[in-house]
Amino acid sequence: MESIRPDHPLRLLFCGMVEHAFYTRVGVCDPNLTGYLADLLVEFTHVERYNRIRNAQGKELKQIASMLAVQSEDSPADGMERDRAIYRKIGDYTLFWAGVYPEQLKRSNPNSSDVLLEYVSKGKKCYAIVAELADEGDDPPSSMFKHLSEDFEYCLYGLGLVRRDWEHSPEAAGGELLY
Repeated sequence: MESIRPDHPLRLLFCGMVEHAFYTRVGVCDPNLTGYLADLLVEFTHVERYNRIRNAQGKELKQIASMLAVQSEDSPADGMERDRAIYRKIGDYTLFWAGVYPEQLKRSNPNSSDVLLEYVSKGKKCYAIVAELADEGDDPPSSMFKHLSEDFEYCLYGLGLVRRDWEHSPEAAGGELLY
């Protein structure tokens, strides 16, 4: 799937909304973090982008436990890079759903009373693992994932603010956010 270009209006909108929420209301003034979170929102506008983790048979994996189990299915040539990519995707997946649509977690997992806590715990742990597996010279650097792990709850709160802002923006009321 083609990436959304840097000057696309959706990317510019999310960059502005994330920066505003994090700088003025969360109190986190880190351009690298807000850029990562805006990119996450842009990338997850397409369902195919957040359901990229699949098992050996090609089936989409939507449960965190299934995603983690995928690691033991095969041993690729570069296991560390594969692990880093899988843990990053799980961290991104948990951050997106717990931050932007936490009410959906309970609906999709009615048998789990602590599903939000599970997502937070797994997301923090996955980002911490990525921080250990990544180097500071990587893009994004290991320090970004350490920051995401340590400040996961702030990121959840900030993404929730972004959602409320886009839902109550004049553009959303007029349907202009769709195109």
